Amino acid sequence: MPEYGFFVYLAVCAGVTYLIRMLPLVLVRKKIKNRFVLSFLYYIPFAVLTVMTVPACFYATGNIWSAIAGVAVALFVAWKGKGLPVVAACACVGALAVEVLCRYVLV
Repeated sequence: MPEYGFFVYLAVCAGVTYLIRMLPLVLVRKKIKNRFVLSFLYYIPFAVLTVMTVPACFYATGNIWSAIAGVAVALFVAWKGKGLPVVAACACVGALAVEVLCRYVLV
């Protein structure tokens, strides 16, 4: 890669980031009243976070079964209404238990 290539990429990234943040302020001057658009904008952060997190959960361990167990435990504990630290800890313990079971008991 040429020396100036990095700076070109950096300028493009900065420009795109600036446009993403600036265009809504310029194009939308009035308060948004459409219920569909408001609902869409409300749920976008949750959808993006889910799309980024869920696939990573299944590849976080070396064994797909321990990853599935961790996700299942996390969903169950979250469904019971526990907080994020408790859910994360229980998911780790569940994944670890299945990993140990698969590695040392079911050899």
